[in-house]
Amino acid sequence: MSTPDDTDDGDEPERLDGGVVDLQDPDESLDLGTSLSDRENITTDQEKYDARKIVTGEARYTADYRDRFPELAEARIVRSDIPHGRVIDIDTSGAEEMDGVHAVITPWDDVVPDTLYSPSGQSYPEPSPWDTRVLREHVRFVGDPIAAVAAEDRDTADRAARKLAVEYEEYDAVFDIWEATRPDAPRLFDDSEVENETTGADYERNLESHFEGELGNPERVFEATGDEQILETEWETPYQSHCVPEPHTSIVYTDEDDRYTVITATQVPYHTRRQLSHVFDVPIRDVRVVKPRVGAGFGSKQEMVIEPIALALHRKAGLPVKLECTRQEEFYAIRNRHPMALQFKTAVDEDGNPRAMDLYVRENSGAYGTHGMTVASNVGTKAMPLYPRVPHMRFAGDVVHTNLPMGAAQRGYGAPQGMFVVEAHLDELARRLGEDPVEYRKRHAVREGDTDRAAAILKDGDRFERTIRSCGIRECIERGADAIGYDDIDQPGAEHLHRGVGMALCAQGSGVAGKELGAAQLKMNEDGSFILQVGGVDVGSGNDTMFTQIAAETLGCEPDDIVVKSSDTDIAPFDYGAYASSTTYISGRAVQKAAADARERLLEWGGRLLEEPAENLATGGGEVYSEETGASVTLEEIGYESIYGDEDREHIMGQGHHATDESPPPFGAQFLTAVVDEETGEYEIEEMVFAADCGVAINPPLVEGQIEGGVHMSYEFATSGTLSFDGEGNPETLGFRQYGMPRPDEQPPIESIIVETHEPTGPFGAKSIGELPTNGVPPALSNAIRDAVGVRLTSLPIEAEDVKAALDEQPD
Repeated sequence: MSTPDDTDDGDEPERLDGGVVDLQDPDESLDLGTSLSDRENITTDQEKYDARKIVTGEARYTADYRDRFPELAEARIVRSDIPHGRVIDIDTSGAEEMDGVHAVITPWDDVVPDTLYSPSGQSYPEPSPWDTRVLREHVRFVGDPIAAVAAEDRDTADRAARKLAVEYEEYDAVFDIWEATRPDAPRLFDDSEVENETTGADYERNLESHFEGELGNPERVFEATGDEQILETEWETPYQSHCVPEPHTSIVYTDEDDRYTVITATQVPYHTRRQLSHVFDVPIRDVRVVKPRVGAGFGSKQEMVIEPIALALHRKAGLPVKLECTRQEEFYAIRNRHPMALQFKTAVDEDGNPRAMDLYVRENSGAYGTHGMTVASNVGTKAMPLYPRVPHMRFAGDVVHTNLPMGAAQRGYGAPQGMFVVEAHLDELARRLGEDPVEYRKRHAVREGDTDRAAAILKDGDRFERTIRSCGIRECIERGADAIGYDDIDQPGAEHLHRGVGMALCAQGSGVAGKELGAAQLKMNEDGSFILQVGGVDVGSGNDTMFTQIAAETLGCEPDDIVVKSSDTDIAPFDYGAYASSTTYISGRAVQKAAADARERLLEWGGRLLEEPAENLATGGGEVYSEETGASVTLEEIGYESIYGDEDREHIMGQGHHATDESPPPFGAQFLTAVVDEETGEYEIEEMVFAADCGVAINPPLVEGQIEGGVHMSYEFATSGTLSFDGEGNPETLGFRQYGMPRPDEQPPIESIIVETHEPTGPFGAKSIGELPTNGVPPALSNAIRDAVGVRLTSLPIEAEDVKAALDEQPD
């Protein structure tokens, strides 16, 4: 844990600008000796690998594999209808007597393990508590799974599930994060119900975790600073549903070798394999997890949510089992973005320069602790590094259990909440100082060469302090401001309408520093094509396409010459999975290394055929060619000669893996304009611009697609979708109609701008893009409304009645 520096009043520790240190790749160089402009497959518009299969309906998702099983049981989960209590008895006789019912399981069934585990798809041991069982006897929210049924078809399973009669002993419940930690609050977990506790846990107070860290001595700075130079603000953010098009779905069967095979919509096949092995006490070798096409995850499938229930049902029924969640379950019983209450305080010196920051977050983890502490810790460690030159910082948090649905990983992973607070607060600070908010950020924001200690504020030691080796944030600001017309905002003709412009800076990471591993293997076919086996997971974002481009650029062939086989734990090399914006940076780097390994063998065999030393040769255009003589040999010729040659023979292959303590942040700037009606509080967002520095864009159209999708999710978080519950914890949001996700025709126009930098630690200079654009709309909208009518909105979603109430509270 970080501790305050020993400094006297008025002194500050060494400034965190760090100077320009070694910005070169700390790993071995994979530079192929060509400039970016000479490369053939990088920064090009390569058609998405699975695009045609998706639009023609040929892509196979988990549920589409049902036709492989003549006898497939359909499953249904029975869920708790009380928020807190204990299941005393479940009468299963009515369901078991029905024709077509193959199995009914309860918490007391022999095939249902009683093992505690964490469903979070994270590295081992998970940085989340082991507080979950496959089926719950002690229920903690309306929606907890307590039993399940497998039957000959879904309708029979639904009817059988309704036949189960459940008897409860009801307990008091708590739904408020401030009431939950009071001494008289009902306790959600006994000591025997949690293993692998996280930092600062205190389950007597329903506290999953408490954490804090400091840089410098912020308390001393605040004490020495006048009240007029201190700004304190409070903020709230709500639940947000992932709204995945494909619901959670799993098919489980036993193969001819008596091994469990799980076909499932997951972002984390290898983590799921390990966790199933743990829960069911079977060797890892006897579990195979296969990920087919996934209809989006956004973090909700970075979880082992339903796979254990499907496997337990399969063990009882003795038949392959398919378990597919309903849309209602997706909204109230699966996973969501964590709601939070946040407090932020800053102190500035006499020149308006920020000297100290203090951020506190209280997170509603819901009924269970999956991703609770890690999401909350990201709130500060993603947002505060935007300003690494602030010498004094404190970040603390409490992660609290309530009898509401659990939060989990969601695109942005704590950063959207953190950016909302920090960027709207900094905007307010600049305005109160009489400064332009854009110029204020340009002066104080992160720069290339900075040493970022804020990202490691919760870590012991300096291992995870990072040097910013690439940063295009000022170009993002400048190009975004130009595109939105920041310096030339006209006002509407009507007196009651006011137009404002808002902007917010954004940052994310590229993987989890020190907690990532990706691996890849390439096999060459006789005709010069390749099979790429990679553990990296494509959940719809285009990762498979990116893999082919990186491999093709390294090998000197076309992306179409590479067939991707990924995410089958029996076939693909290990990978932590698709989360934390890691796939391009970690898995893509592994692919680059595997391709470079294979390329060495291509040059060796090319040298034999051309009778030239390998160091004189290069690859490109599907050939190995001499840079001195111009002579060449095709990859197909090398393929046949290496496999069927008369003298030496070799199967040309390449292997690579990548693990690193690095996690270079991508940066962005979100701009938007909004017109506000001062009479009603109604507002309309007219235009959005997002400028992104993702390093080198491997495939610019796919980057633009990620920007547009991320901005849409951020727009939803800012303006509409959230979950509501009645006073007894019963869900009131059960579908898209009640949730209110903006339709495509309600989405304001988005302009995407790609600002390219070169990240020396990434594959061909790439960083990440998947989560970055989810962070900007809430603070930018709050800032635009402030610019338009002078009121500050601090709670999400921002609705017309909130604006009107703030306007009514203004003094005349």
